[in-house]
This record gives sequence, structure tokens and C-alpha cells, in this order.
Amino acid sequence: QVQLVESGGGLVQAGGSLRLSCAASGSIASINAMGWYRQAPGKQRELVAGIISGGSTNYADSAKGRFTISRDSAKNTVYLQMNSLKPEDTAVYYCNADLYLLADQRTSYWGQGTQVTVSS
Repeated sequence: QVQLVESGGGLVQAGGSLRLSCAASGSIASINAMGWYRQAPGKQRELVAGIISGGSTNYADSAKGRFTISRDSAKNTVYLQMNSLKPEDTAVYYCNADLYLLADQRTSYWGQGTQVTVSS
């Protein structure tokens, strides 16, 4: 089994910063990609930022220039540095990992989510 444990959410004023972390553990052979998604009340879950094993990154237009995704491969951990936060960034942020288990099975896991609230 695999666990994704997220941390770093909270309440921040508009213009502030937060750093989210997501650590993957368990029977992991390799990680293809990790990403951060978010879901606001009444809205669909959307991709915020992703990073693949080669290090390439991609961002939602709303995140470009404000958010930075990075990883520590040795720790199977991905980070999301969020700067210049806006009230519309308020959502539950979920970590996702696309990985191979030790049994050579490719699968995807989600974290439990962490709440980010940006006050105006």
C-alpha cells in the first residue's frame, strides 16, 4: 500500500504565502509524476501544477508566476510554494502520485487533502 501525507495548508491573508508538502511512502518502485490539484466548493477538481520524473513541470494558467512545484526525489516528496495568494485560491488541495508499485503495477494515489483559505 501507498500513503500520501499532505501538510502545510492553513489560513492566510491575500498576498501571503503558503508551502504545501506531500510525502509518498509505502511499496513504491518508482514515481512517474506527482501533482497538486484543488477543489473549491461547488467546483470540479482541477490541476494546479505537476512535475514528472524528468523534472519537467506544468502549471494551470491561474498558478503561473505565483506557484512553484518542486520535488525531493530521495524523499518521494513534492512541494507547492504558493505566493501572492488570492481569495480565489481558497480550496482543498490534493496531492496525486502516478507511480509503479513494487509488483510492477502502475497506479495512482490521492492524498487526503489540505485546506487552504485565503482571506481578503
